[in-house]
Amino acid sequence: MALLNILRYPDPRLHKVAAPVTEFDAGLRTLIADMADTMYDAPGVGLAASQVDVHKQLVVIDITETKDHLQVFINPQITWASEEKQVYDEGCLSVPGVYDGVERPSRVKVKAQDADGKFFELEADGLLSVCIQHEMDHLQGKVFVEYLSPLKRNRIKARMVKENRGIEREAALKAAGRRY
Repeated sequence: MALLNILRYPDPRLHKVAAPVTEFDAGLRTLIADMADTMYDAPGVGLAASQVDVHKQLVVIDITETKDHLQVFINPQITWASEEKQVYDEGCLSVPGVYDGVERPSRVKVKAQDADGKFFELEADGLLSVCIQHEMDHLQGKVFVEYLSPLKRNRIKARMVKENRGIEREAALKAAGRRY
């Protein structure tokens, strides 16, 4: 399988709204496998297709320590969310090295499709609930830093722009065959 390039905040493509998946074919299964490999390699516990510049409603999640329980959510919809909220320190593969508290419903019910297009429902709490909500935000073009204060968000954005310039400079030097 292939490792995919993860878009980094504040890349404008992260704000694109994902379209529903309509074809459940070999191409979709390859994308799921590549996303899983990318997520595990990063390492992370969740990845939305939007983060790898594929704007389809597809999320992969694995919150286990052993990384052997991949969950796939296609065209996910939250059908219920608890009134009870929780603050969870969130991070994101598109915003590496940044963690901050985000308040979300503590439990959710989600309806989605699997890789074969079969519908299923799942009730989640704890880390799984947070991951589902976080990754579904990506499908709507929203990054978790948008829940933070404008001051924090602007500081994170400035830091990421600076880091991204450094990464681009290193890649250009490497492509030109220069040492850095």
